[in-house]
Amino acid sequence: MWLSRPFNERSTRLFLLILVLAVTLVTILHLALPPENPLYVSGYTVGLLGKYLCYALLAVAVDLVWGYLGILSLGHGAFFALGGYAMGMYLMRQIGDRGTYGDPVLPDFMVFLNWESLPWYWHGFDMAWFAFLMVLLAPGALALVFGYLAFRSRVTGVYLSIITQAMTFALMLAFFRNEMGFGGNNGLTDFYDILGFDLRSGATRLGLFIASGVALALGYVLCRAIVASKLGRVCVASRDAEARTRFLGYRVERVQLFVFVVSAMLAGVAGALYVPQVGIINPSEFEPLFSIEIVVWVALGGRATLYGAVIGAILVNYAKTVFTGVMPDAWLFALGGLFVVSTVLLPKGIAGVLAYRRKQRNESDTTEVPA
Repeated sequence: MWLSRPFNERSTRLFLLILVLAVTLVTILHLALPPENPLYVSGYTVGLLGKYLCYALLAVAVDLVWGYLGILSLGHGAFFALGGYAMGMYLMRQIGDRGTYGDPVLPDFMVFLNWESLPWYWHGFDMAWFAFLMVLLAPGALALVFGYLAFRSRVTGVYLSIITQAMTFALMLAFFRNEMGFGGNNGLTDFYDILGFDLRSGATRLGLFIASGVALALGYVLCRAIVASKLGRVCVASRDAEARTRFLGYRVERVQLFVFVVSAMLAGVAGALYVPQVGIINPSEFEPLFSIEIVVWVALGGRATLYGAVIGAILVNYAKTVFTGVMPDAWLFALGGLFVVSTVLLPKGIAGVLAYRRKQRNESDTTEVPA
């Protein structure tokens, strides 16, 4: 079965082992140790690590289209934000008592803006299954429409990157408007429950962290299965020689569209898991700068490796946490420096350095020592 192929790869088994061990270790250190122990992992740290795992899944989604299709998407922040808004709408519907005839109490921002009834596109989000379905369908539908128009017109290279950035910028401007019904500048916040569990409790926070780890593992395996299949080989062929791939009879635009939609859905899942852990979703997630940051994560970690994207996302966001706490005004300069370093000194990223060292070690092991 094509889904079992990734497990035949040593890198996949090693990645999943490290991920399971890391999630298990954090869980044990959080539950088994008293707060005064220096090894104790606090609830705040658990939430922060959960956010890193969500970013790692987002980076894997970007690496799938950039590393293996050659499509530099500067708009994946939009898919991430749409998944986050779908989850935020569900969480907002859990606030307050239900009115007569099952009508929900309006969210606070709608009351403030004198809305008389709930907009039609908010209906259904009081049901978890519907909201979770929208987490996939909302970014997937946007990617389907956008990708169909772009790939059918054979828009490639820098032009495709520009229109992906224009897409996320247009969505940011739209979601900033109060009349859109998504909270305007403030967005959606002040959540209390998810699936009946208190979001402020340590157990729920830990559960979301574990769920983020599971989502990252499943997303990684799915992407690795695509890459290891015939579809993945066609992706690489279209990346390296699109005209020749078309000449051989492959419908490159269909391959690009399918992989692009899968990547957008993974980004939506990452956004949905991110929102309950940070407690807010607002239009700033649509900012083009955020989508550019994602590209930096992948470039630093290493394109076309998937695990390199995870490494880059975690390292860059850890550095961001440190810099914004110590020197908040210096973070953008540090981010620019990371991009320069990854471009000039690490063209294949951290994963490329690891692969080079592993190759050298294997060569030294097979070299026969003279008597």
